[in-house]
Amino acid sequence: MIGQQHHVSGAHFAFTDRWGGVSAAPYEQLNLGGAVGDDPAAVLANRARAAQALGLDPADVVWMNQVHGRDVAVVDGPWTEGDIPSVDAVVTARRGLALAVLTADCTPVLLADPVAGVVGAAHAGRPGLVAGVVPAVVAAMVELGAEPPRIHAYTGPSVCGRCYEVPETMRAEVAAVVPQAWATTSWDTPSVDVSAGVCAQLAAAGVQLRTQSLLCTRESADHFSYRRDRTTGRLASYVWLGDAPGEAVL
Repeated sequence: MIGQQHHVSGAHFAFTDRWGGVSAAPYEQLNLGGAVGDDPAAVLANRARAAQALGLDPADVVWMNQVHGRDVAVVDGPWTEGDIPSVDAVVTARRGLALAVLTADCTPVLLADPVAGVVGAAHAGRPGLVAGVVPAVVAAMVELGAEPPRIHAYTGPSVCGRCYEVPETMRAEVAAVVPQAWATTSWDTPSVDVSAGVCAQLAAAGVQLRTQSLLCTRESADHFSYRRDRTTGRLASYVWLGDAPGEAVL
């Protein structure tokens, strides 16, 4: 269910896999995405299970209506149903409020400055990488008092450069903005490495404490992959601050 967890000075980072939920094929099992055609009741049950596994109240998880852009929302509480904005990043200074990103090949980016008490989460697909959602979320955190050298950043499982084939013109367009995203597939065709591009943008923004996931969603049977399966579920990545600075880890 929870594939990976990390804890830093009261900041929590977690990434789900596809197991431990109630969704039927092709969304089996722990689909956390509400806009992919799955039974809404199953999605709610899965979100409750994942939150419980992390020691969170499902009502304290902030989701986004992701649109592959660069807009960032500052939040201090959960949205009301129907008011979820179309953004690809969220930041908060409220402890106990978890920020969530949905992915099935795109790169989830989780960030925290435990000293300032600020966290952020971003959805970075190829369009969002080019649009600049990563520097935008770092800038929004800085507005709340974070300092880039103190920010811990984790990327989650995503499609790797060996697997993300794109037309040559598209690779060139992405590399013109983020040269580090230029890649070649394992079968020697043009590709894009979004995760590498994200890490390069984080470095350029002054974020030095970076941990990059090496898990490829297309290669892993334990993760959802849109590139591999097309109709499939969504993974979730969560970041939040504990109730008190320096609290014991879960």
